[in-house]
Amino acid sequence: MAKDITIYTTNTCAYCVMVKKWLNSKNYEYTEVNLDTNPERAKEALEASGQLAVPVTVVTKDDDSKEV
Repeated sequence: MAKDITIYTTNTCAYCVMVKKWLNSKNYEYTEVNLDTNPERAKEALEASGQLAVPVTVVTKDDDSKEV
């Protein structure tokens, strides 16, 4: 089970909208980090995924391991 879900997005990302709609349809709670309004957090998304693309979804599991 997921302890925490963080999704890195931008304002113009259609795939970000789709991921958020899916998470909402499953009633998953998540934290959205919009990189257009929080550009200083882009390094987090890059370190998690290894690429400069969104959406980046990071799932922190109960044992604190992370999946991207």
